[in-house]
Amino acid sequence: MKNDRITHPDARVVDAVIRSRRAVRAFRQDAIARDVIDQILDVARSAPSNANTQPWRVDVLAGREKAALSDALGRAHDEDLHAPLKYLPDPLSDELRARQEAFGATYYGALGVPKEDFQKRARVTARNFDFFGAPVGLIFSIDSTLTKFSWLDYGMFLQTVMVAARAVGLDTCPQVSFARFQNVIAEHLELPRGFEVVCGMSLGISDCDSPAGSLEMAREPVRNFARFRGFEPS
Repeated sequence: MKNDRITHPDARVVDAVIRSRRAVRAFRQDAIARDVIDQILDVARSAPSNANTQPWRVDVLAGREKAALSDALGRAHDEDLHAPLKYLPDPLSDELRARQEAFGATYYGALGVPKEDFQKRARVTARNFDFFGAPVGLIFSIDSTLTKFSWLDYGMFLQTVMVAARAVGLDTCPQVSFARFQNVIAEHLELPRGFEVVCGMSLGISDCDSPAGSLEMAREPVRNFARFRGFEPS
């Protein structure tokens, strides 16, 4: 069975699509047709969820609608009146902190932004809210009364969106930074009462000429995070 899995042509295709996914932070301006996005979401709706509750809501923005939200978020970012987003605990463990710092060194280093230059870093952060120049922006939200198990469902849905996009040659970047501006987004998109922003996502074609368009982040090998029990020695 193991050899069948390795040599099966479908496995090779799926593996290649997943491995080619990157969090792209620079996009070309090429428009993406609505039916292509509909196709991606049609695949993603097959993602599993607890008792088939399917707890996702997606607002898909392009053109003037995307620009209007980006302008509102850009102003909110510049005014800096919203509480900072605490998306990771502080302090992190040494192991997780090392990975976080390696990401920062790779990303900001590619853009030529020194660690101590907070103004330039703020300008780089602001690019999140223009969806890194992507032609399509997505905002994902969830009923805030749901528990962490529904958020787990949502993670599987988001991953499926990104893989489905990659399968048709598109690139994405999931962006938790949007959650900081919950009130701005909720008002602008008229989210249902009690809905909470999970994240945003940029969607388009990577600008491979940009330093931020083709970054590859290191991943830990399987032996560092998996524990196998009950298997015969290979």
